[in-house]
Amino acid sequence: MAARAKSSELYATLDDIRLEGVQPGDADDARVLAAVEEASRLVDQLCGWYFEPRLATLRLDGRGAPTMWLPVPPIRLERLEVNGWPIILDPENLVVVGAPAAPGFDGPRLTRTHGVFPRGAGNVVIDGLFGFTEPDGTAIGRVPRAIRRATILLTLRCLAPLADVHGDDTRNQWRIVEERTRDQSVRFAEPERALLTGDAEIDRLLLAYGRPAAMGAA
Repeated sequence: MAARAKSSELYATLDDIRLEGVQPGDADDARVLAAVEEASRLVDQLCGWYFEPRLATLRLDGRGAPTMWLPVPPIRLERLEVNGWPIILDPENLVVVGAPAAPGFDGPRLTRTHGVFPRGAGNVVIDGLFGFTEPDGTAIGRVPRAIRRATILLTLRCLAPLADVHGDDTRNQWRIVEERTRDQSVRFAEPERALLTGDAEIDRLLLAYGRPAAMGAA
């Protein structure tokens, strides 16, 4: 279980959306930022964790093993307690696999080099900075580029009208695989090609960043 502070930033910026061709006459700044916020929340929901640094406290159940898998990658640990006792945050005592996530990242976890996380309900408490970020040369990292792009695309879809003046459903445009102008025939791909949002391009970006279900809730 995670208690977290409010998100400090969105996964895309106003400038990102303006560069995609959305002009103030199409949507003012307030509407664009509201759409970016909605898209960022949707990304969190679809992926199962978040992609920016957020202060949080995790209270988890020990399982009697040296390794504890976490529901979100740690960026910086500030406190670790087991059964009310502090654990020294030192690489000799604790191996941390978290963010910024390097290539080959296979899930966030803590491993005690001496001892285990004893069994108990909510007996492991972790304070720190958490979030799935990618390397950018800093200790904290940045929002992954793929997540940023997915947020931009979701925002554009939110801002786009549901249908154009001819009644064509723009949400289905990505599914077109064949058009014939002579008889106006259009063939669509099967919906199963998109698993999360109904948009194959966005899904391709998000599927690589989903949290494995076995890691618990973020």
